Amino acid sequence: MTDPALVDSAAPAGGRARPGGSKSRPRVLLVASAGGHWIELARLGAAFAECECQFVSTASGMTPPEGDAPVLQMRDSSRDTLPEMVRSVRAIWRIVRTYRPDIVVSTGAAPGAIALAVAKLYGARTLWIDSIANGDALSMSGRAVRPFADLRLTQWQHLTKRYRHLQYFGQIL
Repeated sequence: MTDPALVDSAAPAGGRARPGGSKSRPRVLLVASAGGHWIELARLGAAFAECECQFVSTASGMTPPEGDAPVLQMRDSSRDTLPEMVRSVRAIWRIVRTYRPDIVVSTGAAPGAIALAVAKLYGARTLWIDSIANGDALSMSGRAVRPFADLRLTQWQHLTKRYRHLQYFGQIL
């Protein structure tokens, strides 16, 4: 499911030089709200096995599907909870500033959209995968990330006819 061009363009061959001159694998920040969004993201974990992954979710006590790093937590938010959304922006800003990902991937919802927007400001490549639950139309977050997502994917092929710049590579579930 991972677009090799996305990974390849995020870091030069052999990995990007880190402070101290060492080279490492591309850093990938994977962000999703708890529940179905998290399940879909977790199923993608193996696709990023060759990368240095950091997972972020809105629930506490989550287990990372790949790697040893603990899952970072950010507040859940939506358009109906503006104060929580401001807190989400602050949390993801700190995470992105600290982790400095090469690529940010999200399966939704609003916290994932926030992560893509913030990461884009830091120069990261961004990937949005709309939830399989959105079979009739692209989600509001999926529409909102258009200016920030380098690649937007749907899990429903028929939606690519309705939304320009949306691609279909298959279903996660």
